[in-house]
Amino acid sequence: MVEVGLAFVCALVAWSATAALVALYSRTQQRYLLIWVVSTVSVAIALSAAFPGALLGFSEITFRLFQIGIALLGPLLAAWGAVEYAIRSPRVRFGSRLVVATLTIVPVVILVFDQLGGDFDSSLPPMSDHYDVIPMAVLGLVHMVVAVTLVGCVLLMLSRGRRRPRPTGQRASVLGLIGLAALLEIAISRFGLGLLGQLLAAGAVACVWIACVKAQNALWSDVDDEFDDDSFGMEDDVPRRRRATAEEPDDHGNDAGPPERSSSRLRGVITIYTIVDGHQDVFDDLAAEMVAEVTRREPDTLLFACHTVPSAPLQRIIYAIYRDQLAFEEHQQQPHIVEFSRRTHGRVAATNVIELALSGASASDSLAAMLMPR
Repeated sequence: MVEVGLAFVCALVAWSATAALVALYSRTQQRYLLIWVVSTVSVAIALSAAFPGALLGFSEITFRLFQIGIALLGPLLAAWGAVEYAIRSPRVRFGSRLVVATLTIVPVVILVFDQLGGDFDSSLPPMSDHYDVIPMAVLGLVHMVVAVTLVGCVLLMLSRGRRRPRPTGQRASVLGLIGLAALLEIAISRFGLGLLGQLLAAGAVACVWIACVKAQNALWSDVDDEFDDDSFGMEDDVPRRRRATAEEPDDHGNDAGPPERSSSRLRGVITIYTIVDGHQDVFDDLAAEMVAEVTRREPDTLLFACHTVPSAPLQRIIYAIYRDQLAFEEHQQQPHIVEFSRRTHGRVAATNVIELALSGASASDSLAAMLMPR
């Protein structure tokens, strides 16, 4: 009876954590969050199958549900979400989606239709007790891909930590928790582990939930170490980097002028949007809101202008100049930019991005005031 009660409690915990993750995803609409939500749903289904298995004994149906959820979909989707979270390259993300599609469709067919062997009981069944060579080899390949992917994502994130250690450390901890969850799920699927396996499965769901919460905190506080510690969190006012001004004295009591900055560090980006016909007005309203938020919240975005194209009514061009690479990366993580991307999804047919390096410039003193009044 202890095993039955524990199975019920663990399944309830898994579904409760999944509901909390759904609520978290609904606030930000981040793709990696959606993937991790589906991963926890898979584990919750596996634990739900474990409850009748503990009560009445496992059958072919409950065994297959358990293994598909905790051995295949749980860790595979956790690793895919890590790629979406850690890597920005569109090519890498597209490649990962092809790999995930292949490693989902083919293994699911094999795990559903392969002949099972051995006798079932009420304890969590290891995969090797009932699966033959082919499904074991397929799951072994999936687990190897999951391990390599997660280790690669963590190493990539740590390699970025020299310039911005604190936010990078937060993001690496998110990937570490996701990796721990996948490791627990793989261990349970391979060894069963009885009562301990049920607890570890609930722990894997908890790891994903904590990782998602930390990921959102890192999203809203993606800044360097010069921020105040109490500025981190999901607040309305996004913290800004401190910069020396003419009013701040130096160590000898003299007024320190503004820091010298090389124009070669400026970062320029031109983004060309092709709007779906009939959505121009909505896009323009959303763009106007975004420009207003950039003006109010981003002092290191030196220029941000949205243009219409008279000869191409479905096109919009946004031209931006940032103080440096860090200012550009901070801009990308601002909540109003994330919200703009979410709300324009489905309204934009194509997007082209052109990155610029400044080699020379001439501008009137009033240009910035005309385009971005503070």
